[in-house]
Amino acid sequence: MMVVGAVAGALVTAASAATALRLAGVPDAGALTTYGVPVVTAVGQLSAAIGFGGAMFAAFFVPPQRGGHLDVGGFRAIRWTYAAMLVWAICALAMIPLTISNVSGFSLTETLQPDHLVTAYGQVADAKYWLWTAIFALLAAVLARAALKWGWTFVILALAFLSLMPSALAGHSSAGGGHDVATNSLILHIVAAAAWAGGLLVVLAYSFGDGRWRVLAVRRYSRVAFWCLIVVGISGVVNALVRMPIEQLFTTTYGLIVVGKLSAFVVAAAIGGVHRRITITELEATDEPRKSLFVRFAAVELIVFAIAFGFAAGLSRTPPPDLATTDVSPMALKIGYDLDGPPTLARLLFDWRFDLIFGTAALIAAAVYLRGVWRLRKRGDSWPVGRTVAWLLGCLSLLLATSSGLGRYGPALFSTHMMAHMMLTMLVPVLLVLGGPMTLALRAIPPAGRGNPDGPREWILTGLHSKYSKIVTHPAVVVVVFVGSFYVLYLGGLFDVVVDHHSAHLLMNLHFLISGYLFYWLVIGIDPAPRETTHVAKLGVVLGALPFHAFFGVALMMTTALIAEKYYESLQHPWALDLAADQRVGGGIAWATGEFPLVIVMLALLVQWRRQDEKVARRFDRKEARDEDAELEAYNQMLRGMSAATPAEHETPTDEGTAAAAAASETGSGETDR
Repeated sequence: MMVVGAVAGALVTAASAATALRLAGVPDAGALTTYGVPVVTAVGQLSAAIGFGGAMFAAFFVPPQRGGHLDVGGFRAIRWTYAAMLVWAICALAMIPLTISNVSGFSLTETLQPDHLVTAYGQVADAKYWLWTAIFALLAAVLARAALKWGWTFVILALAFLSLMPSALAGHSSAGGGHDVATNSLILHIVAAAAWAGGLLVVLAYSFGDGRWRVLAVRRYSRVAFWCLIVVGISGVVNALVRMPIEQLFTTTYGLIVVGKLSAFVVAAAIGGVHRRITITELEATDEPRKSLFVRFAAVELIVFAIAFGFAAGLSRTPPPDLATTDVSPMALKIGYDLDGPPTLARLLFDWRFDLIFGTAALIAAAVYLRGVWRLRKRGDSWPVGRTVAWLLGCLSLLLATSSGLGRYGPALFSTHMMAHMMLTMLVPVLLVLGGPMTLALRAIPPAGRGNPDGPREWILTGLHSKYSKIVTHPAVVVVVFVGSFYVLYLGGLFDVVVDHHSAHLLMNLHFLISGYLFYWLVIGIDPAPRETTHVAKLGVVLGALPFHAFFGVALMMTTALIAEKYYESLQHPWALDLAADQRVGGGIAWATGEFPLVIVMLALLVQWRRQDEKVARRFDRKEARDEDAELEAYNQMLRGMSAATPAEHETPTDEGTAAAAAASETGSGETDR
């Protein structure tokens, strides 16, 4: 597989090397660099796919043992991950001098000289991306080598995912106009392709070795592969259309390579369709499962994948034709597109640019939630309409904050960025939390059943009750992350450092969503939580966060230092813009829009408190009705017993005067009666 990918990359490079040098405008660095870049890239990316697929296999495709340790199949898969991620790290390190040589035109021998390598490293952005790739891949390899328990597979999977990100953020997709769409589509493309190809190889090896959960692993992989096929196809088309016009598809070298890669994708998709219809059914046969049929089809599909990865490596070596002709403005070079004028209400509402990451996430979240509600209704169970409305409004708010005019103007204006930030932190999480997604999932997803391997429902429960969930939902941790990130990001100078990078905007949006969701899940969440928190503690968390958040908005309005001044000036806005005034508007937005949701949350918390007391009272009344007021009768009997014991307890035999008076009184009374 590695050899096929390397050969395909070398052949594509041989056909496009002259065109690449002409479009890039740099001298030929020599055959070692010309062919080393695609070959090392192909081998490295195939290794990354295998490592990612192995971690995914161990985490989701086969169940662990009862004690939480990996079973035989999961252990072998995670060892595959160790070897593959180690190769990926070595390839990434090798790509640093190769990339510098390719960009500068110096031979690889000259580039490897220490003084030249150190000087050029700071000037070539792609070299830094490859170093980060090596770091993440090496960390994943180290953990995979030591991992024995199932829980660590998720950490390894996350590190393997992060090792794929620098490749998506570097190269042609990160430069020129439309690079925001190109980069987002490439992120989806690379991750889906790695899961599809890497998962197939590990499942093939597991099935060939007669793994215990062979049928389960193939079925789970088949579901994942189906959605990966859709993501790879759509994202690949979007990325190609951003990089070149469709009429250049058959008239340019870049376009012909795209056609070759698309052909490989179609063949792989066709083989995947045969898997779903024929080979999986044959594999499930109880009498004589035809394992060889699945193995043969999977092996052919892997070869096709290797060819596709080789085409992708060669494609990364060939500049798109539009890079040589397009005149890109400073604003389009920075954020990926131009803005025609200042933000108006109409532009903020109707000037859309769909965000492939968060916009797609909003649509998928809405569709999955509605499917869960439909599943409950289909079997006769009810689900509160208010929760459905809250979730859909949360998804709509996420779509508006990232894909409407707010998302379009956010990278170019601090005030609009702050408005989108407040929506992602204060509004979207509140609505999503009130939707109760985990409660819906636990009710809609059927349990695995006794003796069966764990499924999604059991994974959710395991995550909720894990010690890591208890740590991240601790009130102190939640408040520090929720409020402290405002100060560190904007007043601590971090925003100035990261604002120039597209990856930073993606991470900021993700951080806003997660920190807000954790905070509101703690204080008003209706889903089960990892730790029990009293209403008094929740109210204290909200009251404690209010003044810090208000002070941040005021401090932002009063500060005289301009945040990210050089970045905003480099955009060269086509309209007159006062950066100081825009920053004060952003501070006012942070102060005004931040306090209102927190007050609403505090009121909602008080309402929940009252409703819980009412539920407790009704539960007690029902219990007493069933027991015929047994608890009340027991309490009354206790009071009667105490009342009957009172005279004896108050009698004082040592008081002789009182006892004699009582005796005389009784004697007198007796004589009168006689």
